[in-house]
Amino acid sequence: MMRLMPPRRPDAVLFDNDGLLLDTESVWTRAEQDMFDAYGYEFTPEHKRELIGKSGAIASKLLEEWLEQDGRGVGLMAELDQMVVAELEHGVEAMVGARDLLERLQAQGTPIGLVSNSPLSFVERSLAIVGFEAIFDTVVSGHEVAEPKPAPDPYLEACRRLGVEAGPSVIALEDSPTGVAAARAAGLTVIGVPSVEGVELAEAHHIAATLLDANVVELTIV
Repeated sequence: MMRLMPPRRPDAVLFDNDGLLLDTESVWTRAEQDMFDAYGYEFTPEHKRELIGKSGAIASKLLEEWLEQDGRGVGLMAELDQMVVAELEHGVEAMVGARDLLERLQAQGTPIGLVSNSPLSFVERSLAIVGFEAIFDTVVSGHEVAEPKPAPDPYLEACRRLGVEAGPSVIALEDSPTGVAAARAAGLTVIGVPSVEGVELAEAHHIAATLLDANVVELTIV
């Protein structure tokens, strides 16, 4: 597969939130497990792999099917959102290398954005808990645009807000196939950093085990 190489200094670096920047994927997992328990079902790794990175609309349909609650998808998603916000208050940590990478990007003056399919209130609260709320130049939720990931809309909106052209000189960091697809559709250079075992990010231009990897540093830090 052809590798797209951006200029040495990126025009901007855009982060996904859940599982990429912050370990909120584990927060979602605990809430998802609690929901399945409440309805008398077992939450499996297969369910997790299906849900990761999905928009609320798609996740609601999956929950409706798995929990045999026909027509209740929107309500189920609202329940899950409430549960995950409550679970968030038990604490959340930054992913390995996140704090160091953000500080280095900020020091070199690179515009930094966060692009997530999660509700804006959840994203902002999770950033506040770890002390990242003042770092990002823009935060975009998939709920704010016409179509969430895997559509390119959230990434295009982030680039618009930052005043940069969407293209290979903008780096996107993602941990889900949905996010990778969105960033690629926006024309960005994508680094995949898987956070859930068994999730394949074959469409990413580069793969890294953590945000400390040489692939990440070489493409983002001058």
